[in-house]
Amino acid sequence: MFTTPFLDLPPLVGAGGTVRLPGSKSISNRVLLLAALASGTTTVHDVLDSDDTRVMLAALAGLGCRIDRVGAALRIEGLDGRLRASGSKLFLGNAGTAMRPLTAALSLLGGEFELSGVPRMHERPIGDLVDALVQLGCRIDYLGNPGYPPLAVHPVPLDALQLAAPIRVRGDVSSQFLTALLLALPLATGTPVKLPASLGSLPTEATPQPGSRPASGRDITIEVVGELISKPYVEITLNLLSRFGIGVRREGWERFVIPAGSRYRSPGHIHVEADASSASYFIALGAIAEGEGIRIEGVGADSIQGDIRFTEAARQMGARVDSGPNWLTISRGAWPLRAIELDANHIPDAAMTLAVMALYADGPCLLRNIASWRVKETDRIDAMARELRKLGAVVEDGPDFLRVHPLREADWRAASIRTYDDHRVAMCFSLAAFNPRRLPVRILEPHCVAKTFPDYFETLFSVAEASDVPVICIDGPTASGKGTLAVAVAYQLGYHYLDSGTLYRVTGLAMRRSGLEADATHEARIAELALSLPLRFADGKVLLADEDVTDAIRTEAAGMDASRVSALPAVRHALLALQKSFRRLPGLVADGRDMGTVVFPDAALKVYLTASAAQRAERRHKQLISKGISTTLAGLRADLEARDLRDSSRSVAPLKPAPDARLLDNSTLSVEQSVEQVLAYWQEVQPFESS
Repeated sequence: MFTTPFLDLPPLVGAGGTVRLPGSKSISNRVLLLAALASGTTTVHDVLDSDDTRVMLAALAGLGCRIDRVGAALRIEGLDGRLRASGSKLFLGNAGTAMRPLTAALSLLGGEFELSGVPRMHERPIGDLVDALVQLGCRIDYLGNPGYPPLAVHPVPLDALQLAAPIRVRGDVSSQFLTALLLALPLATGTPVKLPASLGSLPTEATPQPGSRPASGRDITIEVVGELISKPYVEITLNLLSRFGIGVRREGWERFVIPAGSRYRSPGHIHVEADASSASYFIALGAIAEGEGIRIEGVGADSIQGDIRFTEAARQMGARVDSGPNWLTISRGAWPLRAIELDANHIPDAAMTLAVMALYADGPCLLRNIASWRVKETDRIDAMARELRKLGAVVEDGPDFLRVHPLREADWRAASIRTYDDHRVAMCFSLAAFNPRRLPVRILEPHCVAKTFPDYFETLFSVAEASDVPVICIDGPTASGKGTLAVAVAYQLGYHYLDSGTLYRVTGLAMRRSGLEADATHEARIAELALSLPLRFADGKVLLADEDVTDAIRTEAAGMDASRVSALPAVRHALLALQKSFRRLPGLVADGRDMGTVVFPDAALKVYLTASAAQRAERRHKQLISKGISTTLAGLRADLEARDLRDSSRSVAPLKPAPDARLLDNSTLSVEQSVEQVLAYWQEVQPFESS
């Protein structure tokens, strides 16, 4: 996952390959809660590992639920409707799929709880759900603004609940309110119905004993007020309830009946299918990008998720889509894409992807009935309109619609996309990197994708093809600090890192172990060794086969050998292809002595790092002394000057700045100051406005 302040996506031109998607967030958090409420132990396979599921798991552990990891699966010992903790404070981040259902479940389970989240969660409405629960006799207080989290939930005996009349809940703001009630109310179906005093009592009902679950009860009815939005998400809830033994009777979309005596029972094992909402980005990718197309594994035609119907919209726009039980294949069909008008109420999350696809259409696209976007992780109608306009698009927006006009090639602009801490905004706008002007796109705060798809960008890069992967070269003499600087810059940008010196050091080590010398006599043999080096990098270590040679190649002798073998043309040729293979999306920072002159002469930015021999000797002296190695400043300076002369005067790729390199003397600069300067250079060569 990228944790950088921003991620620059270079122009992308094609795509092809297979992606395996993470588990569905909607299914994962529902299954985790159901497993916790049920009797028995449930093993959950393929659960999504993301911010939202982590806060749900932490909350369930806070209720006393035992959760064990077994390989890639989770084993959850159900509470069987009884808390094992009297109360706690639960932080639920920005996870609506945790906040809403837990509010309802805890209102019936008993105990004192405080539920809070990030500031945006405290702006997302929950009043309609609280009103429905208060109808039952639940006790819930607002700890901030009425109608919004944070909340305090207080215990109420189940036999004190008012269950005779239908429970009414609004359905036109969020389907999560209905889902929360459907998930929680089976806990109360074994409770004798408390009738008004004028109607007397029900003599057939047994009085529940303390600490036991009643064996009988009455049906509980939920009535939806207004038109229910996002019906496919309610279908997910009903499907999963059935798997845990709860057969809800649905009368249209206005009335839901939970049968008397319902009780959660573990299905033993349950698999979470891949996230259909996340599939939308790769469905769109296949429709937009040239290439062999995209195969998506983990979700297909038999999905229980409503967002699988995004494939219908993609087909309308011209994509070629095929599907099977657990897979999809998508490739470009009509081009430009065909404009559509769509009531997107049934795919509210996935429909955001259509707003970016509209940029590639042959006319304006209209998405309507999307008022629910305004109460999501951010106001998504406003966010999408603002960021689409940055790209140059004409956009019309209203209370419940978005109309996006396509962009002509000349109208595309490079843009820094603000993500509003909303994962779907970040993922949607990554598709703008396929623009015909071949302009990069900057995604601010890319880490927000951790909410549902932590490895989204890595997955995108695994199937995308760039017209040009950016490279930053940092060259300079020995002990100038180029390695330290390059590592820090790569970290700040989320780029790959190449230490070319390591390749030469490992080659020098292999040379010594083979009893060879760095001369013309052994040049061909050393080049053969370089071509077959079983070299890999893992966890900051340099591994030769399975041997950790990190320390062995950092000695002064190893450095001298690296300098000698680098002067051999055949060795340099052998290592050239290996060095170029490090050029992978999203970009590369390479340090060495000829990165900008020989290996990557087309690099977007070249920096030549300099410092006086005296200053470099002093740095090396401090470094060696700290390791307990005895040395002298004079001797180190003499060695450095000799190596500088040898490197600068060699016949092949002599050490010198590239003609277009920026000279950076770091003699008096800290590492942080040097990094800041290189990032400033990078900003200067990018088409984005300063962010």
